Amino acid sequence: MPDALNVFKSSLSYLETRGMRYVRLDTRAGREPEIMIEGGNETLDDIRTDLGDCKRCGLSRFRTNIVFGEGNPDADLMFIGEGPGEDEDLSGRPFVGKAGRLLTDIIAAMKTTRENVYIANIVKCRPPGNRTPMDDEVICCVPFLMRQISAISPRVIVSLGAPAASALFNKKVKISSVRGRFCDFAQGIKLMPTFHPAYLLRNPKDKRLVWEDMQKIMDYLKLR
Repeated sequence: MPDALNVFKSSLSYLETRGMRYVRLDTRAGREPEIMIEGGNETLDDIRTDLGDCKRCGLSRFRTNIVFGEGNPDADLMFIGEGPGEDEDLSGRPFVGKAGRLLTDIIAAMKTTRENVYIANIVKCRPPGNRTPMDDEVICCVPFLMRQISAISPRVIVSLGAPAASALFNKKVKISSVRGRFCDFAQGIKLMPTFHPAYLLRNPKDKRLVWEDMQKIMDYLKLR
């Protein structure tokens, strides 16, 4: 854990050199932690270059490709999942397997395309056996995700599944307790937690709930 914390601190220092601030305040008197993402002028290409052939955590030993993310660098809507699976690891692209095809269908039903949104994950390398990322792995990777969010500056982030929501809330959450409600993530950015497409493949009856969440986003972004 100390090595991961050092990586996190160095990432914050790098943000400062780029003219940005990313601050997470401790919970006090029952208040939720606050996130600040401000300023800066780096691009997604800058962030990818800085990520390099990343070996900041143990996941690098198992990966085939880093899955950085893809889509519109000026997207109003950003989807964030847990981590790459086998298909994503082989292709280097996020959400291209069965769950990815369902996400693509959801995006199309929202009257937009993958090219118009941005898709990423909490961690950029596949966890062995598609297990949930460990805390130290998330700590190493999430600063790069925060920089992506800052560079894109979306109006809405959709977190897919409990691990993604927990990483963005900076605390363990049950997806059933936070799903379907807009939260203030950062200045001008709303967060909408919902079920992961992989969960929907196992529980198709809950597709209706996700569609209700997406309709709220469509109304907010005036997509219909």
